[in-house]
Amino acid sequence: MMIERKINKRILDSLKTFPVVGILGSRQVGKTTLAKEIQKKYKKCLYLDLELPSDLNKIEDPELFLSHYPETLIIVDEIQRMPGLFPVIRALVDQNRVPGRFLILGSSSPDLLKQASESLAGRIIYHELSPLCLEETGYEEGVIRSLWLKGGYPESYLAGCDDLSFTWREAFIQTYLERDIPQLGIRIPSLQLRRFWTMLAHSHGQLWNASQIAKSLGVTAPTVKHYLDILTETFMVRQLQPFHSNMKKRLIKSPKIYIRDSGLLHSLLRNKTWETLQGHPMAGHSWEGFVLEQILNMIPENGEKYFYRTNAGAEIDLIIFSERSPVAIEVKYSSSPKVSKGFWSAYEDLKCKRGFVIYPGKDFYPMGKNVFALPVSEIKNGISL
Repeated sequence: MMIERKINKRILDSLKTFPVVGILGSRQVGKTTLAKEIQKKYKKCLYLDLELPSDLNKIEDPELFLSHYPETLIIVDEIQRMPGLFPVIRALVDQNRVPGRFLILGSSSPDLLKQASESLAGRIIYHELSPLCLEETGYEEGVIRSLWLKGGYPESYLAGCDDLSFTWREAFIQTYLERDIPQLGIRIPSLQLRRFWTMLAHSHGQLWNASQIAKSLGVTAPTVKHYLDILTETFMVRQLQPFHSNMKKRLIKSPKIYIRDSGLLHSLLRNKTWETLQGHPMAGHSWEGFVLEQILNMIPENGEKYFYRTNAGAEIDLIIFSERSPVAIEVKYSSSPKVSKGFWSAYEDLKCKRGFVIYPGKDFYPMGKNVFALPVSEIKNGISL
């Protein structure tokens, strides 16, 4: 089953403007499949997979090899395995600066690929490929349940049954810890990083507490912050930052932590089936993270997004800043959602003009002050930014 990725058009548009376009995302998220779909649209295209010894041998002298293809789109997969390519790409682009010269694919973020950022500044635009989202799979009730339970990695989501999906995710986690992390030059025992990741899963949707986790692991707070940054930069974890302003309020300053893919979260929590998920104490937090990822996939890649919380208890799960005014979004796993006094207090603090309470029901209805209960199946049309 082939699912069209919504990022496809943005990448094709970027290739018409920028000499180098980067697709970033975790392993197995579909970067190679997407790149090969893009390859079909070009008459002249060279594909290099740096995990293949045969392709690595071809570019033993990269400048000599790549210079033979001045009018060809060159796709380089897993480019983080050969960071020495970045200065070569820069030199070739500067010799012949035309759009669509290189499409590079990597499994770590621009912050981790520092050499790319330094070498290709002003020449590259990055796009992040996330796991599958509802906008790509559809909004039918069964599809929503399946995507929430299994997560958006294509092989997990498309697995024939829950057992196969769970087995794939367990293998993914093991490979990530034992192979992918060491390949990035990060020397942390896989068992230690898995324990940390599992602790984060049990803190999913909650404030980051470095000292508490450090104490549980028997390490320092700077060490667990380093672990958190690794998982963030390799697209496993999202740190949602708090909103700060000049208001005379005592604001929470720690980020909220989410495991980005709900399927990986459920594997770390040992939730294999829909029934076990429904009975798990983390079900509400899991739903919150799942819905937030769907919404964040809808907004521009550079869009401003925060949560808001004060020490007095005013709180909103997600604030999105549009051209008009802040949009307040609360997520509830309830068929009859209600919002707290703290939500209304935060709504007033931020002078929001619109708000939505996303829930797993079917009806759209007003809740007061231009805040509406919005079914998750309607978020594409309901939230206009």
